[in-house]
Parts: sequence; C-alpha cells; structure tokens
Amino acid sequence: MPKFMAVYTGSPAKAGASPPDEETIGRGMKAWGDWMAGHAGAIVDTGGPLGKTLRVSGGGVAPHANALTGYVIVEAETHEAAAAMFEAHPHFAIFPGEAVEVMAMPPIPGQ
Repeated sequence: MPKFMAVYTGSPAKAGASPPDEETIGRGMKAWGDWMAGHAGAIVDTGGPLGKTLRVSGGGVAPHANALTGYVIVEAETHEAAAAMFEAHPHFAIFPGEAVEVMAMPPIPGQ
C-alpha cells in the first residue's frame, strides 16, 4: 500500500501571544490520541514533534528556521485518501497549528 508522510506546520507564536492553557492542552492531547487510535491501522510510523533545525549545505552547517513542527507516516490507497485522514485534525482544530501537508513517499527507483 502507498505510504505518505504528513508534516504538521505552524508559525512561531506572535510576540505577546500566550500559549494554550492547560485545559486546551489536555483537550487537544486527548483528541490527538483519539485521532491516532482511530487511524491506528493506517499509521506506519507514529512520528512525533520536531525540534530546532540545523541546515547543512555546501557552505557548512547553520541554524535554520522552518514551519515544521512534527510528522507521521501513514498508508492509504490514494494521496487524496491520505489527506482526508487529516481533515479537522486536532493540530489545527484545537492547537494553533497552521496545516498538515501530506506528501507521497514513492519507492526508490531501481529498488
């Protein structure tokens, strides 16, 4: 079955914005756990949060900012079916995340 990586995205909190309160965090984490349980058969790698980034280029290694906050890998019949799993996901339905980007993970050519 085809595999898809979903990355959770979000912007740094705006100056002066307060983080979610304990009730929102608790409600969000329960909803996230419920989402994971409801899609357990499709989840290949539960993934997790992503931390600070170091970018490696021809110029060396340097700190880098991006919008990636976490990931999960799922299986689905189609790209559209994989994306549909994330509609109303707690990442942006409860938490202040912006989106979930779902990309195909095609096999490596020649393998």
